[in-house]
Amino acid sequence: MRNAQISACGAYAPARVIPNAYFNELLGEDVDTWLRTNVEIFERRWAAPDESSADMAEHAARQALDRAGLQAGQLDLIIVATDTPEFVSPSTASVVQDRLGAANAGTFDVNSACAGFVTALDIASKYIRSDDAYNRVLVIGTYAMSKYLNLEDKKTVTLFADGAGAVVLECTEEAGKGFLASELRSKGEYNEWMGIYGGGTRHPVTPESMAAHQHQLQFVHKFPKELNPATWSDMARKLSARTGVAPPEVDHYFITQINVNAIRETLKLLETEPAKAHTIMHNYGYTGSACIPMAFNNAWEKGLVKPGELVYFIGSGGGLAFASAAFRM
Repeated sequence: MRNAQISACGAYAPARVIPNAYFNELLGEDVDTWLRTNVEIFERRWAAPDESSADMAEHAARQALDRAGLQAGQLDLIIVATDTPEFVSPSTASVVQDRLGAANAGTFDVNSACAGFVTALDIASKYIRSDDAYNRVLVIGTYAMSKYLNLEDKKTVTLFADGAGAVVLECTEEAGKGFLASELRSKGEYNEWMGIYGGGTRHPVTPESMAAHQHQLQFVHKFPKELNPATWSDMARKLSARTGVAPPEVDHYFITQINVNAIRETLKLLETEPAKAHTIMHNYGYTGSACIPMAFNNAWEKGLVKPGELVYFIGSGGGLAFASAAFRM
């Protein structure tokens, strides 16, 4: 049976490093101590003024293609997951397709906020499984949230960062390898709790919306602390029910990198070693739809992810949106 396997990965982080000390000076108070103690973020990367989501996506894509030994012309589809797009319209994926020279690839974007990359993995895998016209799909998560930050808002400016990650999915007929299971969830009642609310049709960009910072990221309400760990652990159990592998026996968990303590609580609920959840927010901050492929790439480069191992990807983001997927490497 046709299936989708991850054949290569790549990632990109901007050159500009923003240490916690930057915010001490910017905000006029000691935020470094809180960030180190509570979320274990020490620094992050912000894109240069002339660096965009498509720029970062292109870098990550080229690395993934090179590692897969593929030319861009061999791609059948490019899916970009982002909620910080190159333009409101057209899609960021079309920009990346043109830059790569992937003339034979269809394109579209996915916006389910920070759950977007895992959602795109799910979509791409099902394209490959269901249609023999799709054998090689490039999935990219890219995030340039620094462009939408209010530098006076301590709740957001200290956490969010920029980057991109990519994977190449290829068709395989090897039994037990590749995509195994997935799940999408949403809690739409939270749609007005966090987001960028200006620039769409509800709140077009006007002097009034700019003054209200609607064109920038806003935390409107504080989310329940237990929400992510409870949902992530439940989604992991649902994957395990379908894969037949108990959560403690899963080799790797790549989970949305917004809060290291929420990740640790999730692994505790699953009675699983914390070391099985690889984290990178310590030096890269929170990179939204890019954080899971960036963490996966970081682990892959360190030789931590090996052939035959079972990997769970679990993402969440504004909306609220949640996505999970299981792959056998």
